Amino acid sequence: MPTITFVLCDHMLATGTTLPIEMLKAAESAALAQNRRAERLNIQTAAIERKSVMTRAGFAFQPDLSLPEVDQSDMIYLPALWRNPRPLMKSQPQLLSWLRQHYENGATISAVGTGCCLLAEAGLLDGKPATTHWHYFDQFQRDYPQVQLKRQYFITQASNLYCAASVNALADLTVHFIQRLYDRPTANHVERHFSHEIRRSYEESGFFEGCSNNHPDEDIVQAQIWLQDNYGKEVKLSDVAEKFDMSVRTFNRRFKSATGKSPLQYLQEVRIETAKDLLKTSNLSINEIAFRVGYQDMGHFTGLFKKLLATTPSEYRTTVRAKLFSVNQ
Repeated sequence: MPTITFVLCDHMLATGTTLPIEMLKAAESAALAQNRRAERLNIQTAAIERKSVMTRAGFAFQPDLSLPEVDQSDMIYLPALWRNPRPLMKSQPQLLSWLRQHYENGATISAVGTGCCLLAEAGLLDGKPATTHWHYFDQFQRDYPQVQLKRQYFITQASNLYCAASVNALADLTVHFIQRLYDRPTANHVERHFSHEIRRSYEESGFFEGCSNNHPDEDIVQAQIWLQDNYGKEVKLSDVAEKFDMSVRTFNRRFKSATGKSPLQYLQEVRIETAKDLLKTSNLSINEIAFRVGYQDMGHFTGLFKKLLATTPSEYRTTVRAKLFSVNQ
């Protein structure tokens, strides 16, 4: 059962929370109507303390949990904040450390509008693409010069971090998440019921780090998404091929034709990119990082890392942290 946590903050804009919750609930209902064995979603809300949070509209949300009570989340939504977000970040540093912890634990985190500043303030967006509400572009760039602000995009993705510039973009992003949680028919069902107008697709409105999904083979796109979601587990490519109703030979052929890489190469790249990010942003040991990204054998992980990047994980961490330190002086 996937756990999805919505963070609540004082002066938040409620639509950045209520809309995706309603869309996810609609997706769950549609999926269960088609298949009684479809996964249910554990949707919960959390705040710094388990006391009511006042929204900008003047009504209160009662969180289900305090942040320390959140054991594990597969996905986290951060709300948009009204006007200048800096006072909130200064008054609630524990939220930033909580975000770093759950990011290190592999959670997918999305933020909307000025809520993207929470990811930037936590240091999670350094060296990565991001967007925010257009009114705050200049301030965001001044405050976070290490972030690659993409002013022309409504959605950005870097590893498991997503930024949406507006509530409409967040709705498009949530449709994408629903497709990952269930399937395309369920996502289409939700999109039809929540957006009567013709909208730009998620793929057309976003900037995606290392994107290689721009090809017409829908089955392989779904296989790529599955590998991105499950890179930390033991993955047998024969099982993945079977999951998508292909023989191993056909799966390998179609995957390489669509992406220019074998499934194993693609999985290795996803794992190593995630490891690079953890080496840069976390204090996890190299052994812990190897395990997080799906490698039980430390020697194999180190050898593969050096083969792809011509440096060891330890040398890479020393180099990138030295650069970060010198930039931040």
